[in-house]
Amino acid sequence: TKLSLKNQVDDLLDELRDFYRGKVKTPLSALRQRYDLLLMKVLTLLQDSDTALASAISLSREAIWDILKDPNKFSQI
Repeated sequence: TKLSLKNQVDDLLDELRDFYRGKVKTPLSALRQRYDLLLMKVLTLLQDSDTALASAISLSREAIWDILKDPNKFSQI
C-alpha cells in the first residue's frame, strides 16, 4: 500500500511538472481532483492508526495545494 501511494504521489508530481512545462493539456482542476482523491486515500489509511497525523494532513490540505498550484512555489520542491 505504501509503495502504491508513493507511486501515485510521484505520478501526480510528474503530471504537475509537465503541466507547468506546457507538455500536457490536463486542466489544473483535474489535477486538483486527483490530489483530493489521493489525500482521501491517505486519510482513510491513517484515520484509525494515526489520528494525529491524519488530522495534521487534513488541516494542511489547502496549504499543500496552494504550494502545488503555484508554479513558482512548486519549482522550489
